[in-house]
Amino acid sequence: MSKLRLSFSCWDYDRMRALADESVTPQGIELTCMQHVVEETFFRMARHREFDLAEMSLSSYTVSLSKPDRPFVAIPVFPSRMFRHGFIFTSAKSGIKEPKDLIGKRVGTPEYQLTAPVWIRGILQDEYGVDAASPQYLTGGLLEPGRVEKITLNLPEKFRVGTISTDRTLSEMIVTGEIDAIHAPHPPSTFYTEPKAVKRLIEDYHDVERAYYRKTKIFPIMHTVAIRREVYEANRWIAQSLMTAFVAAQRKVYEDFHHLEAYHTMLPWQMAYMEETRREMGDDWWAYGLEPNRHVLDTFLRYHHEQGLSPKRLKPEDLFAPEALESFKI
Repeated sequence: MSKLRLSFSCWDYDRMRALADESVTPQGIELTCMQHVVEETFFRMARHREFDLAEMSLSSYTVSLSKPDRPFVAIPVFPSRMFRHGFIFTSAKSGIKEPKDLIGKRVGTPEYQLTAPVWIRGILQDEYGVDAASPQYLTGGLLEPGRVEKITLNLPEKFRVGTISTDRTLSEMIVTGEIDAIHAPHPPSTFYTEPKAVKRLIEDYHDVERAYYRKTKIFPIMHTVAIRREVYEANRWIAQSLMTAFVAAQRKVYEDFHHLEAYHTMLPWQMAYMEETRREMGDDWWAYGLEPNRHVLDTFLRYHHEQGLSPKRLKPEDLFAPEALESFKI
């Protein structure tokens, strides 16, 4: 019997390689894996729905759930997770010394709806008292001019969101002081080329992020895996089949970290780093599934709603195919 052929676009993560090299295969599915940088995958999936399933920004996916056609359905697999305290950059001309100084400032962000800025705005609000509606936001290309929002937004009036000129970049504008700060998934290029002009707001971000995790137990989720809804509706069984395979591929990476006679990575202190990670976050620090991530997802969905991106506050269960949330027991 022939297998169902599905295309899958994702970045080259270690936790996905067993699917790409076919050492793990989802039952009943022939998966064609394509490796693209995340921005390309997101753009092509959100704009043109080119792939049967793809890595997708958690925020973009959540925005899509308020659209009439609800074009995607996700499974609780999280290719990317990342703390974001280290991704707030300030202009030396801004006078910003601490997070509260961001209130009322001009903040550049590549797209308002990106997951990283959603987390940054939420953390600034919860941990530092910076209301998400208090800055003025300017969107546009971080490294290249001409970037626009992938998804049409309908924000409440209290959020002041404008755009920069299509021939400028946020990286340039933070140097000149035309914007005071940047929230972005990448550092601006001028953080490296103009170190006196562009600074990281939270310089000791590693220590701050570790303290944040100890306090909140939140390891922010950036991306999920979304399936085109018509593909899912025609083959509801694929949600469980894919979920099982993604978990198996991830487990292979965990197993690799136990081989300490020769490192799989180029990190010289990999063993020390792994021991620290397990002490802080436990053995399954990159958990898939709904229940281990319920509080993380619920916090994100609160931020998403508070920041005007979701018309109503969704529940974590609203995000995922029900078939991927439970399995049989004997």
